Amino acid sequence: MTNRTRILTGITTTGTPHLGNYAGAIRPAILASRDSQADSFYFLADYHALIKCDDPLRIQRSRLEIAATWLAGGLDVDRVTFYRQSDIPEIPELTWLLTCVAAKGLLNRAHAYKASVDKNLETGEDPDAGITMGLYSYPVLMAADILMFNAHKVPVGRDQIQHVEMARDIGQRFNHLFGQGREFFTMPEALIEESVATLPGLDGRKMSKSYDNTIPLFSSAKEMKDAISRIVTDSKAPGEAKDPDNSHLFTLFQAFATPAQADEFRGELLGGLGWGEAKNRLFQLLDDELGEAREKYHQLIERPADLEDILQIGAKKARAVATPFLNELREAVGLRSFVNQVQVAATTKKKAAKAARFVSFREDDGSFRFRLLAADGEQLLLSRNFADGKTAGQVTKQLQSGEPLDVRTEELSFSVWLAGECVGDSPAFADAAARDAAIEALRVALTPAQD
Repeated sequence: MTNRTRILTGITTTGTPHLGNYAGAIRPAILASRDSQADSFYFLADYHALIKCDDPLRIQRSRLEIAATWLAGGLDVDRVTFYRQSDIPEIPELTWLLTCVAAKGLLNRAHAYKASVDKNLETGEDPDAGITMGLYSYPVLMAADILMFNAHKVPVGRDQIQHVEMARDIGQRFNHLFGQGREFFTMPEALIEESVATLPGLDGRKMSKSYDNTIPLFSSAKEMKDAISRIVTDSKAPGEAKDPDNSHLFTLFQAFATPAQADEFRGELLGGLGWGEAKNRLFQLLDDELGEAREKYHQLIERPADLEDILQIGAKKARAVATPFLNELREAVGLRSFVNQVQVAATTKKKAAKAARFVSFREDDGSFRFRLLAADGEQLLLSRNFADGKTAGQVTKQLQSGEPLDVRTEELSFSVWLAGECVGDSPAFADAAARDAAIEALRVALTPAQD
């Protein structure tokens, strides 16, 4: 296991990348991959694509184009692990192991599934009309992607935080059921990309294939120039001052220009630069930045065998991690060789009685908390709010360390303290006897298991 921070990024293989994809995701991710303190994994999420698309030719073409785009954009495959999801057979196997511990109630709350159900209900359809098991259970596949490589951080937008939280929930459940004191899975944290560039398209709305307002990334220079010529502008003639702050053409220029270039362009627009010439300036700027990468992209597209070789090398690197790890997980769940049987009778007996467990979750404000539940599901403790999941995890480990507990009672409830700070509170109990019984249950729950 590497001591460096492991970062994992998935790239869905549907559609052809456009300028908005490049500015918002591809360029910043490639820059981040050059961090010497990061151990970066980038994968083509082609299993995920099957949920969204049933056109084999489109899937095939998109995989090729997206792989070529990232490589042409400067991704250094010698520094990172770059692979196709479908080249790692351990991923679907881990998905099944995790499916067997994932709560249906958890998956019921997945945003994509809920949105599909809500849409069906609005139109008077059966709630599950048109919903496949791929859509329903794809959060488990995403959890497998993340947990297989024990990623510490997963860059996501705010609308994707749930994916990481569900991976944590499923990973914790597996650790609890099969870990026998070992944490197989690292608890990943969402790396929220607050400053992701959202570029306007030709009509000023967000650049998106859904709106048919995109500027192609690596098509020919002529196609890029033609697209730029269709950018909607106001009716001000050459010589009339233009308002850069209300011009999405200027926004596009600014996303790729140096501060000095942007200031100069702003001044020219205020000075009456014509829209035709302004569009030509934008084309020249983009062509200067992307021209070399465009040439490399087309070379890669024309040599698919070279792309295949690169991805197979990446798959080999990824499987060097995945294969031995999955063997450990198979062993943990009981899928063992008959020849090398492990004596587990004693641990099985211990496990027969349900144990208390910690359940971590994230509040709407972004803070992290946990609950300690007794064997019967009764809540013994609710933590205070923590700024990050790592701190919350450290507190749970301290509570289970076997050190004397600092429990302070207050009327019909109690609190638990570490190093002079309150870290959690009990619910209110019916009477003092119930409170004291809960304190005793808490002490038993946090007593380390003896061999």
